[in-house]
Amino acid sequence: MNPTTGSADPTAAPATRPPLLSRALLLRFVGVVGSTVSFFLLLSAVPAHAGPGGAGLATGALMLSTVLGELAGPRILDRYGNRGPLAAGLFLLGAPALVLPLSGAPAWTAAVCLVRGLGFGLTMVAGGAVTAALIPAGRRGEGLAVVGLVGGVPALLALPLGVWLAGHAGYAPVTTAAGLAALVVIPTVPALGSADRNAAPAGGQRAPAVGMVGAVRAGGLRRPTVAFGATAVAAGVLVTFLPLAVPRAAGVVTAALLVQSGASTAARWAAGRYGDRRGPSRLVVPGLLLSAAGLSALAATSSQVAVLVGAAVFGTGFGVTQNATLTLMYSRVSAASYGTVSALWNLAYDGGMGVGAACFGLLAAHLGYARGFVLTGLLMLGALVPALRDGREGGDDHPPVQAQPARAAFPPRPAQP
Repeated sequence: MNPTTGSADPTAAPATRPPLLSRALLLRFVGVVGSTVSFFLLLSAVPAHAGPGGAGLATGALMLSTVLGELAGPRILDRYGNRGPLAAGLFLLGAPALVLPLSGAPAWTAAVCLVRGLGFGLTMVAGGAVTAALIPAGRRGEGLAVVGLVGGVPALLALPLGVWLAGHAGYAPVTTAAGLAALVVIPTVPALGSADRNAAPAGGQRAPAVGMVGAVRAGGLRRPTVAFGATAVAAGVLVTFLPLAVPRAAGVVTAALLVQSGASTAARWAAGRYGDRRGPSRLVVPGLLLSAAGLSALAATSSQVAVLVGAAVFGTGFGVTQNATLTLMYSRVSAASYGTVSALWNLAYDGGMGVGAACFGLLAAHLGYARGFVLTGLLMLGALVPALRDGREGGDDHPPVQAQPARAAFPPRPAQP
Protein backbone atom coordinates (compact mmCIF):
# COMPACT_ATOMS: atom_id res chain seq x y z
CA MET A 1 0.00 0.00 0.00
CA ASN A 2 1.42 3.35 -1.01
CA PRO A 3 1.47 5.49 2.17
CA THR A 4 1.00 8.68 0.15
CA THR A 5 -1.88 7.72 -2.10
CA GLY A 6 -3.33 4.81 -0.14
CA SER A 7 -3.30 2.68 -3.33
CA ALA A 8 -1.66 -0.65 -3.96
CA ASP A 9 2.05 -0.48 -4.80
CA PRO A 10 2.67 -2.60 -7.92
CA THR A 11 6.39 -2.95 -7.05
CA ALA A 12 5.71 -4.40 -3.61
CA ALA A 13 5.98 -8.13 -3.04
CA PRO A 14 2.60 -9.84 -3.05
CA ALA A 15 1.30 -10.55 0.42
CA THR A 16 0.44 -14.11 1.41
CA ARG A 17 -3.27 -14.71 1.00
CA PRO A 18 -4.97 -16.00 4.14
CA PRO A 19 -6.82 -19.33 3.87
CA LEU A 20 -10.46 -18.84 2.96
CA LEU A 21 -12.12 -21.94 4.39
CA SER A 22 -12.21 -22.79 8.06
CA ARG A 23 -14.16 -25.32 10.12
CA ALA A 24 -16.50 -22.60 11.35
CA LEU A 25 -17.14 -21.28 7.84
CA LEU A 26 -17.86 -24.78 6.55
CA LEU A 27 -20.36 -25.24 9.37
CA ARG A 28 -21.87 -21.90 8.42
CA PHE A 29 -22.28 -23.23 4.87
CA VAL A 30 -24.36 -26.07 6.33
CA GLY A 31 -26.62 -23.50 7.97
CA VAL A 32 -26.91 -21.54 4.72
CA VAL A 33 -28.03 -24.64 2.83
CA GLY A 34 -30.54 -25.57 5.53
CA SER A 35 -32.20 -22.16 5.73
CA THR A 36 -32.24 -21.79 1.93
CA VAL A 37 -33.83 -25.18 1.37
CA SER A 38 -36.40 -24.53 4.11
CA PHE A 39 -37.44 -21.20 2.59
CA PHE A 40 -37.49 -22.07 -1.10
CA LEU A 41 -39.11 -25.51 -0.80
CA LEU A 42 -42.31 -23.79 0.33
CA LEU A 43 -42.05 -20.48 -1.55
CA SER A 44 -44.13 -21.83 -4.44
CA ALA A 45 -45.57 -24.97 -2.83
CA VAL A 46 -47.59 -23.06 -0.21
CA PRO A 47 -49.29 -20.67 -2.69
CA ALA A 48 -50.06 -23.61 -5.00
CA HIS A 49 -51.71 -25.46 -2.11
CA ALA A 50 -53.52 -22.36 -0.86
CA GLY A 51 -55.22 -21.82 -4.22
CA PRO A 52 -56.23 -18.54 -5.90
CA GLY A 53 -57.94 -17.22 -2.78
CA GLY A 54 -55.02 -17.63 -0.41
CA ALA A 55 -51.91 -17.63 -2.61
CA GLY A 56 -51.42 -13.88 -2.66
CA LEU A 57 -52.17 -13.57 1.05
CA ALA A 58 -49.63 -16.26 1.92
CA THR A 59 -46.81 -14.82 -0.18
CA GLY A 60 -47.61 -11.26 0.87
CA ALA A 61 -47.53 -12.20 4.55
CA LEU A 62 -44.24 -14.04 4.09
CA MET A 63 -42.47 -11.18 2.33
CA LEU A 64 -43.91 -8.48 4.61
CA SER A 65 -42.69 -10.19 7.75
CA THR A 66 -39.33 -10.95 6.10
CA VAL A 67 -38.80 -7.21 5.61
CA LEU A 68 -39.92 -6.53 9.18
CA GLY A 69 -37.47 -9.13 10.45
CA GLU A 70 -34.67 -7.52 8.47
CA LEU A 71 -35.54 -4.08 9.84
CA ALA A 72 -35.58 -5.32 13.44
CA GLY A 73 -32.52 -7.50 13.01
CA PRO A 74 -29.75 -4.97 13.72
CA ARG A 75 -31.30 -3.87 17.01
CA ILE A 76 -31.79 -7.49 18.08
CA LEU A 77 -28.20 -8.36 17.20
CA ASP A 78 -26.92 -5.33 19.07
CA ARG A 79 -28.65 -6.58 22.21
CA TYR A 80 -28.23 -10.36 21.98
CA GLY A 81 -25.25 -10.95 19.68
CA ASN A 82 -25.26 -13.03 16.50
CA ARG A 83 -25.59 -16.65 17.53
CA GLY A 84 -28.77 -16.43 19.63
CA PRO A 85 -30.78 -14.54 16.99
CA LEU A 86 -29.46 -16.88 14.27
CA ALA A 87 -30.66 -19.95 16.18
CA ALA A 88 -33.98 -18.24 16.94
CA GLY A 89 -34.42 -17.31 13.29
CA LEU A 90 -33.81 -20.89 12.17
CA PHE A 91 -36.33 -22.15 14.72
CA LEU A 92 -39.00 -19.64 13.63
CA LEU A 93 -38.36 -20.57 10.01
CA GLY A 94 -38.51 -24.32 10.53
CA ALA A 95 -40.91 -25.15 13.38
CA PRO A 96 -44.02 -23.37 11.96
CA ALA A 97 -43.66 -25.30 8.70
CA LEU A 98 -44.42 -28.51 10.58
CA VAL A 99 -47.90 -27.28 11.52
CA LEU A 100 -48.88 -25.86 8.12
CA PRO A 101 -50.94 -28.98 7.14
CA LEU A 102 -53.11 -28.73 10.27
CA SER A 103 -55.47 -26.37 8.44
CA GLY A 104 -55.99 -25.18 4.89
CA ALA A 105 -57.73 -21.97 5.94
CA PRO A 106 -56.15 -18.87 4.33
CA ALA A 107 -55.91 -17.12 7.72
CA TRP A 108 -54.01 -20.05 9.25
CA THR A 109 -51.62 -20.28 6.29
CA ALA A 110 -50.99 -16.53 6.35
CA ALA A 111 -50.35 -16.57 10.11
CA VAL A 112 -47.80 -19.37 9.77
CA CYS A 113 -46.13 -17.54 6.86
CA LEU A 114 -45.90 -14.39 8.98
CA VAL A 115 -43.92 -16.26 11.63
CA ARG A 116 -41.71 -17.99 9.04
CA GLY A 117 -40.99 -14.67 7.33
CA LEU A 118 -39.82 -13.14 10.61
CA GLY A 119 -37.55 -16.12 11.11
CA PHE A 120 -36.14 -15.88 7.60
CA GLY A 121 -35.49 -12.14 7.89
CA LEU A 122 -33.71 -12.62 11.21
CA THR A 123 -31.74 -15.54 9.78
CA MET A 124 -30.60 -13.43 6.83
CA VAL A 125 -29.40 -10.55 9.02
CA ALA A 126 -27.72 -12.61 11.73
CA GLY A 127 -26.38 -15.13 9.24
CA GLY A 128 -24.91 -12.39 7.08
CA ALA A 129 -23.15 -10.87 10.09
CA VAL A 130 -21.76 -14.25 11.14
CA THR A 131 -20.57 -15.06 7.63
CA ALA A 132 -18.81 -11.73 7.19
CA ALA A 133 -17.00 -12.20 10.51
CA LEU A 134 -15.78 -15.68 9.49
CA ILE A 135 -14.32 -14.62 6.13
CA PRO A 136 -10.76 -13.18 6.17
CA ALA A 137 -10.86 -9.47 5.31
CA GLY A 138 -8.28 -9.93 2.55
CA ARG A 139 -10.53 -12.44 0.75
CA ARG A 140 -13.92 -11.02 1.64
CA GLY A 141 -15.08 -10.53 -1.94
CA GLU A 142 -14.22 -14.07 -2.98
CA GLY A 143 -15.65 -15.49 0.22
CA LEU A 144 -18.98 -13.70 -0.22
CA ALA A 145 -19.13 -15.03 -3.78
CA VAL A 146 -18.64 -18.58 -2.51
CA VAL A 147 -21.40 -18.05 0.05
CA GLY A 148 -23.66 -16.82 -2.75
CA LEU A 149 -22.96 -20.01 -4.67
CA VAL A 150 -23.56 -22.19 -1.60
CA GLY A 151 -26.97 -20.57 -1.11
CA GLY A 152 -27.83 -20.04 -4.78
CA VAL A 153 -27.62 -23.63 -6.00
CA PRO A 154 -29.99 -25.04 -3.31
CA ALA A 155 -32.41 -22.18 -4.03
CA LEU A 156 -32.51 -23.02 -7.75
CA LEU A 157 -33.13 -26.69 -6.98
CA ALA A 158 -35.53 -26.30 -4.04
CA LEU A 159 -37.93 -23.88 -5.74
CA PRO A 160 -39.22 -26.30 -8.42
CA LEU A 161 -38.62 -29.33 -6.20
CA GLY A 162 -41.11 -28.11 -3.60
CA VAL A 163 -43.95 -27.94 -6.13
CA TRP A 164 -42.99 -31.32 -7.60
CA LEU A 165 -42.84 -33.03 -4.20
CA ALA A 166 -46.17 -31.55 -3.14
CA GLY A 167 -47.77 -32.92 -6.31
CA HIS A 168 -46.24 -36.39 -6.08
CA ALA A 169 -45.71 -37.06 -2.36
CA GLY A 170 -48.27 -34.73 -0.79
CA TYR A 171 -48.34 -31.41 1.02
CA ALA A 172 -47.47 -32.74 4.49
CA PRO A 173 -44.20 -34.42 3.43
CA VAL A 174 -42.88 -31.29 1.75
CA THR A 175 -43.75 -29.04 4.71
CA THR A 176 -42.08 -31.55 7.05
CA ALA A 177 -38.97 -31.60 4.89
CA ALA A 178 -38.86 -27.80 4.84
CA GLY A 179 -39.27 -27.58 8.60
CA LEU A 180 -36.59 -30.16 9.35
CA ALA A 181 -34.14 -28.54 6.90
CA ALA A 182 -33.97 -25.46 9.14
CA LEU A 183 -34.23 -27.24 12.50
CA VAL A 184 -31.49 -29.83 11.95
CA VAL A 185 -28.82 -27.14 11.33
CA ILE A 186 -29.44 -25.29 14.62
CA PRO A 187 -26.79 -27.44 16.42
CA THR A 188 -24.15 -25.92 14.13
CA VAL A 189 -24.72 -22.44 15.57
CA PRO A 190 -22.80 -22.86 18.88
CA ALA A 191 -19.64 -23.64 16.88
CA LEU A 192 -19.71 -20.09 15.47
CA GLY A 193 -18.71 -18.45 18.76
CA SER A 194 -15.78 -16.50 17.30
CA ALA A 195 -18.23 -14.67 15.05
CA ASP A 196 -20.49 -13.44 17.85
CA ARG A 197 -21.16 -9.73 17.63
CA ASN A 198 -21.09 -9.35 21.43
CA ALA A 199 -17.57 -10.74 21.71
CA ALA A 200 -15.22 -7.89 22.62
CA PRO A 201 -11.67 -7.81 21.25
CA ALA A 202 -8.93 -8.90 23.62
CA GLY A 203 -8.06 -6.14 26.04
CA GLY A 204 -10.76 -3.76 24.86
CA GLN A 205 -14.43 -3.00 24.48
CA ARG A 206 -16.48 -3.78 21.39
CA ALA A 207 -17.26 -0.85 19.13
CA PRO A 208 -20.83 0.47 19.12
CA ALA A 209 -22.95 -0.69 16.20
CA VAL A 210 -24.24 1.65 13.52
CA GLY A 211 -28.04 1.62 13.56
CA MET A 212 -30.29 1.51 10.50
CA VAL A 213 -30.98 5.24 10.63
CA GLY A 214 -27.30 6.00 10.96
CA ALA A 215 -26.48 3.63 8.09
CA VAL A 216 -28.95 5.36 5.77
CA ARG A 217 -27.52 8.75 6.72
CA ALA A 218 -23.93 7.64 6.10
CA GLY A 219 -22.99 8.18 2.47
CA GLY A 220 -20.43 5.39 2.60
CA LEU A 221 -23.25 2.87 3.12
CA ARG A 222 -26.14 4.68 1.44
CA ARG A 223 -24.48 5.14 -1.96
CA PRO A 224 -23.58 1.45 -2.53
CA THR A 225 -27.07 0.53 -1.35
CA VAL A 226 -28.66 2.82 -3.95
CA ALA A 227 -26.43 1.39 -6.68
CA PHE A 228 -27.31 -2.19 -5.80
CA GLY A 229 -30.98 -1.33 -5.31
CA ALA A 230 -31.13 -0.06 -8.90
CA THR A 231 -29.94 -3.40 -10.24
CA ALA A 232 -32.32 -5.25 -7.90
CA VAL A 233 -35.22 -3.24 -9.37
CA ALA A 234 -34.16 -4.42 -12.82
CA ALA A 235 -33.88 -8.01 -11.59
CA GLY A 236 -37.46 -7.87 -10.34
CA VAL A 237 -38.54 -6.59 -13.75
CA LEU A 238 -36.67 -9.31 -15.63
CA VAL A 239 -37.81 -12.36 -13.66
CA THR A 240 -41.42 -11.16 -13.48
CA PHE A 241 -42.10 -9.81 -16.95
CA LEU A 242 -39.74 -11.59 -19.36
CA PRO A 243 -42.09 -14.63 -19.53
CA LEU A 244 -44.95 -12.24 -20.39
CA ALA A 245 -42.94 -10.22 -22.90
CA VAL A 246 -41.89 -13.36 -24.82
CA PRO A 247 -44.99 -15.53 -24.38
CA ARG A 248 -44.63 -17.67 -27.51
CA ALA A 249 -41.09 -18.75 -26.81
CA ALA A 250 -41.24 -20.47 -23.43
CA GLY A 251 -38.03 -22.40 -24.15
CA VAL A 252 -36.15 -19.18 -24.83
CA VAL A 253 -37.42 -17.60 -21.62
CA THR A 254 -36.35 -20.62 -19.59
CA ALA A 255 -32.93 -20.56 -21.22
CA ALA A 256 -32.63 -16.80 -20.68
CA LEU A 257 -33.42 -17.11 -16.97
CA LEU A 258 -30.86 -19.89 -16.61
CA VAL A 259 -28.27 -17.85 -18.53
CA GLN A 260 -28.97 -14.83 -16.33
CA SER A 261 -28.58 -16.87 -13.14
CA GLY A 262 -25.43 -18.61 -14.36
CA ALA A 263 -23.82 -15.38 -15.56
CA SER A 264 -24.65 -13.69 -12.27
CA THR A 265 -23.05 -16.47 -10.23
CA ALA A 266 -19.90 -16.55 -12.36
CA ALA A 267 -19.59 -12.75 -12.39
CA ARG A 268 -20.04 -12.55 -8.64
CA TRP A 269 -17.15 -14.94 -8.09
CA ALA A 270 -14.91 -13.20 -10.65
CA ALA A 271 -15.75 -9.79 -9.17
CA GLY A 272 -14.88 -11.07 -5.71
CA ARG A 273 -11.43 -12.28 -6.78
CA TYR A 274 -10.74 -9.08 -8.72
CA GLY A 275 -12.03 -6.85 -5.93
CA ASP A 276 -9.85 -8.54 -3.32
CA ARG A 277 -6.78 -7.72 -5.41
CA ARG A 278 -7.62 -4.34 -6.97
CA GLY A 279 -10.47 -3.00 -4.82
CA PRO A 280 -14.24 -3.45 -5.29
CA SER A 281 -15.12 0.24 -5.69
CA ARG A 282 -13.96 0.36 -9.32
CA LEU A 283 -16.45 -2.40 -10.22
CA VAL A 284 -19.66 -0.64 -9.18
CA VAL A 285 -19.98 1.66 -12.20
CA PRO A 286 -19.19 -1.07 -14.79
CA GLY A 287 -21.69 -3.35 -13.06
CA LEU A 288 -24.39 -0.70 -13.28
CA LEU A 289 -23.67 -0.01 -16.95
CA LEU A 290 -23.75 -3.70 -17.86
CA SER A 291 -27.02 -4.21 -15.97
CA ALA A 292 -28.68 -1.26 -17.71
CA ALA A 293 -27.41 -2.34 -21.13
CA GLY A 294 -28.56 -5.92 -20.64
CA LEU A 295 -32.06 -4.93 -19.56
CA SER A 296 -32.38 -2.49 -22.47
CA ALA A 297 -31.35 -5.24 -24.92
CA LEU A 298 -34.38 -7.26 -23.85
CA ALA A 299 -36.52 -4.72 -25.72
CA ALA A 300 -35.82 -6.77 -28.86
CA THR A 301 -38.26 -9.44 -27.68
CA SER A 302 -38.75 -10.78 -31.21
CA SER A 303 -35.09 -11.83 -31.42
CA GLN A 304 -34.14 -14.93 -29.47
CA VAL A 305 -30.45 -14.04 -29.72
CA ALA A 306 -31.07 -10.55 -28.32
CA VAL A 307 -33.04 -11.97 -25.40
CA LEU A 308 -30.30 -14.47 -24.52
CA VAL A 309 -27.50 -11.91 -24.93
CA GLY A 310 -29.42 -9.34 -22.91
CA ALA A 311 -30.00 -11.83 -20.10
CA ALA A 312 -26.31 -12.76 -20.08
CA VAL A 313 -25.14 -9.14 -20.03
CA PHE A 314 -27.62 -8.22 -17.31
CA GLY A 315 -26.66 -11.25 -15.22
CA THR A 316 -23.00 -10.31 -15.48
CA GLY A 317 -23.64 -6.74 -14.36
CA PHE A 318 -25.96 -7.86 -11.59
CA GLY A 319 -23.42 -10.32 -10.18
CA VAL A 320 -20.62 -7.75 -10.31
CA THR A 321 -22.73 -5.13 -8.53
CA GLN A 322 -23.93 -7.63 -5.94
CA ASN A 323 -20.43 -8.56 -4.87
CA ALA A 324 -18.81 -5.13 -5.16
CA THR A 325 -21.42 -3.26 -3.13
CA LEU A 326 -21.68 -5.82 -0.33
CA THR A 327 -17.90 -6.11 -0.04
CA LEU A 328 -17.55 -2.33 0.07
CA MET A 329 -20.20 -1.95 2.76
CA TYR A 330 -18.65 -4.59 5.03
CA SER A 331 -15.22 -3.01 4.61
CA ARG A 332 -16.51 0.36 5.84
CA VAL A 333 -17.81 -0.73 9.23
CA SER A 334 -16.53 -2.58 12.27
CA ALA A 335 -17.62 -6.14 12.99
CA ALA A 336 -20.21 -4.74 15.40
CA SER A 337 -22.14 -3.28 12.44
CA TYR A 338 -22.07 -6.31 10.14
CA GLY A 339 -25.71 -7.02 11.01
CA THR A 340 -26.73 -3.52 9.96
CA VAL A 341 -24.93 -3.90 6.63
CA SER A 342 -26.56 -7.29 6.08
CA ALA A 343 -30.01 -5.86 6.83
CA LEU A 344 -29.57 -2.79 4.64
CA TRP A 345 -28.25 -4.77 1.67
CA ASN A 346 -30.97 -7.42 1.91
CA LEU A 347 -33.64 -4.73 2.17
CA ALA A 348 -32.29 -3.19 -1.04
CA TYR A 349 -32.48 -6.63 -2.64
CA ASP A 350 -35.99 -7.56 -1.50
CA GLY A 351 -37.42 -4.06 -1.73
CA GLY A 352 -35.83 -3.37 -5.10
CA MET A 353 -37.22 -6.52 -6.67
CA GLY A 354 -40.66 -5.85 -5.24
CA VAL A 355 -40.74 -2.22 -6.35
CA GLY A 356 -39.44 -3.13 -9.79
CA ALA A 357 -42.11 -5.77 -10.34
CA ALA A 358 -44.93 -3.54 -9.05
CA CYS A 359 -43.99 -0.35 -10.90
CA PHE A 360 -43.03 -1.96 -14.19
CA GLY A 361 -46.51 -3.43 -14.52
CA LEU A 362 -47.99 0.07 -14.56
CA LEU A 363 -45.28 1.29 -16.93
CA ALA A 364 -45.72 -1.56 -19.40
CA ALA A 365 -49.48 -1.10 -19.43
CA HIS A 366 -48.97 2.34 -21.03
CA LEU A 367 -45.75 1.92 -23.02
CA GLY A 368 -45.53 -1.80 -23.74
CA TYR A 369 -42.83 -4.22 -22.66
CA ALA A 370 -40.15 -3.17 -25.15
CA ARG A 371 -40.25 0.54 -24.30
CA GLY A 372 -40.60 -0.32 -20.64
CA PHE A 373 -37.35 -2.31 -20.70
CA VAL A 374 -35.48 0.54 -22.40
CA LEU A 375 -36.90 3.21 -20.08
CA THR A 376 -36.07 1.16 -16.99
CA GLY A 377 -32.52 0.74 -18.26
CA LEU A 378 -32.20 4.49 -18.73
CA LEU A 379 -33.63 5.21 -15.28
CA MET A 380 -31.04 2.87 -13.77
CA LEU A 381 -28.33 5.23 -14.98
CA GLY A 382 -29.45 7.68 -12.31
CA ALA A 383 -27.65 5.46 -9.80
CA LEU A 384 -24.38 6.38 -11.52
CA VAL A 385 -24.46 9.72 -9.70
CA PRO A 386 -24.02 8.29 -6.18
CA ALA A 387 -21.69 5.57 -7.52
CA LEU A 388 -19.33 8.10 -9.10
CA ARG A 389 -19.49 10.33 -6.05
CA ASP A 390 -18.62 7.37 -3.87
CA GLY A 391 -15.47 6.79 -5.89
CA ARG A 392 -14.47 10.45 -5.59
CA GLU A 393 -14.97 10.44 -1.81
CA GLY A 394 -12.58 7.62 -1.03
CA GLY A 395 -13.62 4.47 -2.87
CA ASP A 396 -11.79 1.54 -1.32
CA ASP A 397 -10.11 3.88 1.18
CA HIS A 398 -13.36 5.47 2.34
CA PRO A 399 -13.22 6.52 6.01
CA PRO A 400 -14.91 3.96 8.28
CA VAL A 401 -18.54 4.56 9.15
CA GLN A 402 -18.95 4.86 12.90
CA ALA A 403 -21.94 5.03 15.20
CA GLN A 404 -22.93 8.55 16.14
CA PRO A 405 -23.35 9.30 19.84
CA ALA A 406 -26.95 9.58 20.94
CA ARG A 407 -28.24 13.11 21.25
CA ALA A 408 -29.41 14.29 24.63
CA ALA A 409 -33.13 14.80 25.01
CA PHE A 410 -32.49 18.39 26.17
CA PRO A 411 -29.47 20.54 25.31
CA PRO A 412 -27.13 21.27 28.22
CA ARG A 413 -27.91 24.48 30.07
CA PRO A 414 -25.22 27.12 29.52
CA ALA A 415 -23.10 28.00 32.53
CA GLN A 416 -24.28 30.99 34.52
CA PRO A 417 -21.94 33.95 34.57
